[in-house]
Amino acid sequence: MSKILVTGFEAFDKSALNPSAEIVKALKGDDLVTAILPVVFGEASSKLKELIDLHKPSAVLCLGLAVGRSEITPERNAINLDNARIADNAGNQPLEQRIMADGPDGHFSTLPIEKMVASMKAAGIPASISLSAGTFVCNHIFYVLQDYLKDSSIKSGFMHVPLMDEQRKEFPTLPTMPIRQMVAGVQISLDLLRV
Repeated sequence: MSKILVTGFEAFDKSALNPSAEIVKALKGDDLVTAILPVVFGEASSKLKELIDLHKPSAVLCLGLAVGRSEITPERNAINLDNARIADNAGNQPLEQRIMADGPDGHFSTLPIEKMVASMKAAGIPASISLSAGTFVCNHIFYVLQDYLKDSSIKSGFMHVPLMDEQRKEFPTLPTMPIRQMVAGVQISLDLLRV
């Protein structure tokens, strides 16, 4: 049976929760390999590559939190730039640095992101395609992932999710989404990778 690798991130920036990790914990499927990555530049991408080499998945979907977004947003492209507004969980804060000195300026997702968004919307789940994964650890692993798999047949990409309802007290002015709705949206997206 072919495997699908799905990753989320640990909590960061003083928050106690990260919805991407909670989604990964809730996912069900005999064909799924799941992991929660550290919010640390370099370390997260190294662990991701190790997981790919170990499990040899047919597809990779990485999840991360985008504070302030109100929809589930598959990312279209990753850019070759680390520019951290805040420090990562190890205290690193790279500014205006290329992820790969000799790498291309960007890499596109190879996931069926248009179908993912259409399928989530059809199920009543707010979703749209995003053109920017930012310049923090999410974009870093997205870029490294796409570069690592650029010559393979493995479908891969990144998807951002909003804050979860349980975080409303911490972020009272920002949009949230029920975790069950986010899990359903990710499951719908994974189903498209099984065909």
